[in-house]
Amino acid sequence: MESPRSRKAATSPKGQAAIYQLKITLKYISPPIWRRVLVKNDITLTKLHRIIQVVMGWTDSHLHEFRTKDGVAYGVPHDEGFFFGPRVHSESGARLHDVLTEEREGMLYTYDFGDSWEHSVVLEKVLPVEPGLHYPVCIKGKRAGPPEDVGGMPGYEEFVEAMADPEHEEHEDYAEWIGEEEFDSEAFDIEGVNARLKTIR
Repeated sequence: MESPRSRKAATSPKGQAAIYQLKITLKYISPPIWRRVLVKNDITLTKLHRIIQVVMGWTDSHLHEFRTKDGVAYGVPHDEGFFFGPRVHSESGARLHDVLTEEREGMLYTYDFGDSWEHSVVLEKVLPVEPGLHYPVCIKGKRAGPPEDVGGMPGYEEFVEAMADPEHEEHEDYAEWIGEEEFDSEAFDIEGVNARLKTIR
C-alpha cells in the first residue's frame, strides 16, 4: 500500500505561500471549453467560486456546489443538501489547500442545477509565488463559455448550430435572445478575463 509520504504532496512548507495551477474544464462538451488559472493555495472555496464564474463567463445567477473525490460537498450550507442530497458544508470556511492536497487531484464544481453545468477542477502543478504577479490570473483557455440559461449541453449545441447559420429557423430568435447577431464559440478573450480577475480581492 502506498504511503502518504510517498505521494507528491501539494502543500507548501509551513508558513510559506504557494500557487496552484488549476485546469478548469466544462464537462461533456466537445471540443472542450477550458481555462488554466493560477491561484493562491490558501483562498477559500467561496473565492474560487468567484474565480470560476469570471473565467468561464458565468454571471453567478444560480446555485452552485463543489464536491470532492470523497463526495464531500461545499457550498451555501444547509442540512439536507440540494434535492435531498448529502449535507453541504460551508465553502467560506474551506481553504483550497485543504481540499486539493496532491498534484493531479481534482474535484467537481457544478453551476446551475437546472442546466447542470459540471466543471472538472484539477490541480496540475504547485508553483512558487512570483513577485509582482497579480493572483488570480488566467494563463490560457479555449473557446467561449455558454450563455446563461441556454438549456444545458443540448441547448448549447442547438444554440451554436443556429447562431452559425443565418438561414437556420431559430437563428433570429437566438440572436434576439442573446442580443447580438453573431456568436463565436471559438473565441476566448483572455485579456478581458484577466481584467475582471483583478477586481477580485
